[in-house]
Amino acid sequence: MTRVLFICTGNVHRSVLAERLLAARLPPGSAVRPESAGTEAWPRPGMESSTMAVLEKLGGDGSGFAARPLTAQLVVGAALVLGLAREHREAAVRLAPSAMRRCFTLKEFLRLAVRGVDEGRGGEVGGEGAATAQGGVPDGEGPRIVDGFDVVVAAAAGRRGAAAPVPPAEDDVTDPWGRPHSVLYGCAREIDGAVSTLARLLGGGASV
Repeated sequence: MTRVLFICTGNVHRSVLAERLLAARLPPGSAVRPESAGTEAWPRPGMESSTMAVLEKLGGDGSGFAARPLTAQLVVGAALVLGLAREHREAAVRLAPSAMRRCFTLKEFLRLAVRGVDEGRGGEVGGEGAATAQGGVPDGEGPRIVDGFDVVVAAAAGRRGAAAPVPPAEDDVTDPWGRPHSVLYGCAREIDGAVSTLARLLGGGASV
C-alpha cells in the first residue's frame, strides 16, 4: 500500500476533501491509500457537515472519517506528502527533515510532475488535455504516469531546484474556514480538479 498524505491546518476542510476526492478518482484496486492530517488538528471522529455536503455533491464518500494531528510518524510513513499550502509542506519538513524530497504542496507537485510528463511527450505543453494552473484538465483527459510512483516523486523533487519560483498564491489552496458555503464549494472544485490529475499521474500506485 502506497500512502499519500494531505495536510492542512485543522483537518476539517481542505485536506479532508483532498483525501476523499482522490480516493473517489483512483481506479478500482489502486494501491494508493489517501490520508490526511492537520497541523493544528485534534483527534475527533466524524466529518464537519459542510465538508460532508460538498464532498458528497462531488461524488466522494465521507464515512469513517476522523480528524487527527500531523505527526512525524505520519510524514515518515508516507510515500508522498502534499500540503494544501506552503506552510503545511514546511511543517511536515520540520517534523521529518529526512522526508523533504517527498514533501510538496499539492499544486507544486502537479506543476513539477505534469511538466515531466509533457517533457517526456516532446513538450506538448498547452495542447489538448494540458493541465490547468489549478491542476485540473479541461477535457477530462490529461497526462498519465510514465514511470513508477517512486520515480515520478523523485523526478518532481529533482525538478524543484531548477524550476522558476512562483508567487505563494500559486502554490496555496485558500482556506475556506469561516467563509460562505460558496467559497467552500469553490475550494472543493479546485481540489477535485487537482486530485483528478493526481490520480491519472499516479495510476495504480505501485508501492515504494
